[in-house]
Formats: sequence, C-alpha cells, structure tokens
Amino acid sequence: GYSQGHEWKKLIVAPNDLHRRTLELINSQAALASVGKPARIFAKVNSLADHQIIEALYRASQEGVPIEILSRGICCLRPGVTGLSENIHVRSIVDRFLEHSRIFYFENGCRPEVFVGSADWMPRNFFKRIEVVFPVEDGVLRDRITEEILSYQLKDNQKARTLASDGSYHPEKTMGEE
Repeated sequence: GYSQGHEWKKLIVAPNDLHRRTLELINSQAALASVGKPARIFAKVNSLADHQIIEALYRASQEGVPIEILSRGICCLRPGVTGLSENIHVRSIVDRFLEHSRIFYFENGCRPEVFVGSADWMPRNFFKRIEVVFPVEDGVLRDRITEEILSYQLKDNQKARTLASDGSYHPEKTMGEE
C-alpha cells in the first residue's frame, strides 16, 4: 500500500522524495566541483529519461563533474556535446541475462555515498510507482560495490556499447584494438 505524510529516515522513496533527493545528490556534486573539491557521479540504471535529471547532469558536467552512466536501455541524455555534456560518458551493456540492479555513486568530496534500489531515472519511476533507494552505509560493502561491481562494469569491452553525441551506439574497443 501507499500512505502519504510519512517521513523516512534512511530510505528514499518514490513518489514522495526520490526525485527531489536525486536532484539534490547530483547538484551537490556540481557544487563541490565548482569549488575544486572531488566530485563524481556513477549511475547504473536500465533507463534514463527524466528531463530534470538530465538537465541537472548537464549542469554538473559543465561544472566539471565526471559522470559515468551505465544505461542498459533508454538513454535520452546526449553525452560528449561540447559545452554541455563533455564530461559525461554513457555505456550500455546488453548480454544474455537481464540485469536489474540500480546503483548510484556520488564521490561527495572524498566521502563517497553509494545507494542501491529499484528505481530507474524515469518520470514513471519517480512519480507513478512506489520505488525505494537506500544508502549503503557499511564501508566494506560500499567498497565492494565500488571495486567489484562498478569497476568491472566500466572495464567491460566485450558487450559494452558507447553512446555517441549523435545518439548512435558503437562497440567498445577490445584489448589490443586501436
């Protein structure tokens, strides 16, 4: 069921808080980068289609935040556009198994915050469904997610496709290719 007016302590729940809190997390990275502090965003989703989230990512990129998006399906953001999104890299990895994990990493000035949950960055997930994202507070688990899951996803050069600024996808180069 769904009830209004509940304030969660750690969970970030849609449709109440998830959109606002996601924007806050992205904007905080932009603010850190604007004053020269370490900032970075990594988002692993199945789809990225919310225009306000995309605009916030563009602003963060313009502030110098390195952004890695792993979007298995729909991605309405255009990476690599000079003056807009040159700090954004988007990849898609599609293989035999459907993978549903959503992971969100924010460097946060050398105090990384990692969240996992059910929500894609789409209007329907933010406003029309009950979705939950929660922080990974245990440092060992946070490091495992970062080092054992995210780093491997970023290194994939067999099934990964890179999204170009014109909207086309291109295979990643395999080891030894130039």
